[in-house]
Amino acid sequence: MKKIILLLLVLFTSILSAQGTGGTNAKFEYRSLIDLPTAGVLSKGFAGVSLDVLPFGVLITKIEVGVFDGFSFGISYGGSNIIGTGAVDWYKLPAINIRARIIDESETLPALTFGFDSQGKGVYNRNLERYQIKSPGFFAAASKNFVFFGYLSLHGVVNYSLERQDGDKDLNLGIGFEKTIGDKVSFVTEYDFAANDNTGTSLGKGNGYLNMGLRWSVGEGLTLGIDLRDILENKRLMGSSADRGIFVEYVKALF
Repeated sequence: MKKIILLLLVLFTSILSAQGTGGTNAKFEYRSLIDLPTAGVLSKGFAGVSLDVLPFGVLITKIEVGVFDGFSFGISYGGSNIIGTGAVDWYKLPAINIRARIIDESETLPALTFGFDSQGKGVYNRNLERYQIKSPGFFAAASKNFVFFGYLSLHGVVNYSLERQDGDKDLNLGIGFEKTIGDKVSFVTEYDFAANDNTGTSLGKGNGYLNMGLRWSVGEGLTLGIDLRDILENKRLMGSSADRGIFVEYVKALF
């Protein structure tokens, strides 16, 4: 992990200009805080590539494209033990991410987006046919921005995951916020109630998932993030304590 951080810093120090998604000068919307989706949609004509580096050698890459105004499409894939030694355990299938903005944000109303995202996080459990952190599945997300010592963004999501082989088929809820810290940095926090991961043979203890992270706009369209996941230690099995991860995103106009 230390070698990865050092390599990223070396690569980024030559392009410290302009903005990504962090700070008051952010040029692009968040499509997720850490694991939970938001109402953000990639603008038409832009493409985004992101990378999640997680414990147990988990690496997840995603490509997104803003197809129309208020509509984007993405595909992602990864696996565990990609970083490390031994055989790589690739995920069963690539995942898709589709989102459509139904209501644009106004002075009185939040932005509202409907979508589907089949990408979970962590090690994939083939016996239960689910990720360590379930994918959102079908979701509706609302986001509202406020001027407060920079910007404060509030987010809420209702989702229904298709990963139900553990016997827990409930709807789920999540909330979160982003607070800008100067021009280039934002602090993000989310709480996933994990109501669909606390009964049957689920992997959650019922505490929910509390995650925090920082987002730093280090270059033109380039954002670097550091995350602390599962602060409440909700996971039952491998990695039952809080864990750390790295997030990298690059967004660029296609034309």
